[in-house]
Amino acid sequence: MIEVQNLTKNYGNYQALKGISFSVKKGEILGFLGPNGAGKTTTMRILTGFFPATSGSATVAGFNVFEEPIEVKKRIGYLPENVPLYRDMAVSDYLRFAAGVKGIKKHDIGDRVKKVMEDCALSDVSCKLIGELSKGYRQRVGLAQALVNDPDVLILDEPTIGLDPKQIIEIRKLIKNLAGKRTVILSTHILPEVSMTCQRVVIINKGEVIAVDTPQNLTSRIQGGNKLLLKIDGDSNAVLKGLQTIRGIGKVEKREASIGSVSEYIIEIKEGEDPRKEIAPQIVKNNWGLLEMRSVEMSLEDIFIKLVTKE
Repeated sequence: MIEVQNLTKNYGNYQALKGISFSVKKGEILGFLGPNGAGKTTTMRILTGFFPATSGSATVAGFNVFEEPIEVKKRIGYLPENVPLYRDMAVSDYLRFAAGVKGIKKHDIGDRVKKVMEDCALSDVSCKLIGELSKGYRQRVGLAQALVNDPDVLILDEPTIGLDPKQIIEIRKLIKNLAGKRTVILSTHILPEVSMTCQRVVIINKGEVIAVDTPQNLTSRIQGGNKLLLKIDGDSNAVLKGLQTIRGIGKVEKREASIGSVSEYIIEIKEGEDPRKEIAPQIVKNNWGLLEMRSVEMSLEDIFIKLVTKE
């Protein structure tokens, strides 16, 4: 559905994009991550025809972004980071205006506006001026205008910014329900949002793609093996030495926080090993107390920081 090949963008002597390439399958929700200044918004603006690339190619739904921009725009719904709203218009009037601009037939506009207002929970404020709405509701209006033309592709730049927790859950649910129906690129700084919503992740830093994979595969690749968290009541020095004698255990790390004689330890398990059966006897033998033992996975935030820092 979306193909990007060797895309570059120069602003004078500054190169914002350095030949990035990635693809998005039809019906897929792709998380697009990167620190400020990484090139996320630049990429999105190029894909939506906001401005041209310096070189490279990009296609959306089979249409070349640079050669057939009108056809591309017909198939895209775009929510930019700063939503362009006419604050002196009522919500329903603005959405009708947006629908007309996007080429929706007159007799279909009413139904489309009603549908997106219901989907984005705007029905109760349909007659209010946009300037009188809270920031969260204005964000919803922006999302509604992106959906009003029933696009094949949605490009969303920080769609939940400014929303309260309840609204965030509702918008996430709405986006997730689009999977299979629409192709979505979702840029966000809220990393748990990506884990909950997206099937794959592209991580970009300093204008270059540094990772493309599912959140689960990224965890396996970056973590390099399984980890266990242990909470043990016992002398920490003795516990560290005791754990390191168990076959199958690699690095053992004590967490700084501890309460009395109770401390937490992160242990790395060597590939192909399972030392859990030997941990309990070791603890009993030394008269320690095992309060907790569970698997630990790196969060997407940990992976993101590790990749970006390494770059």
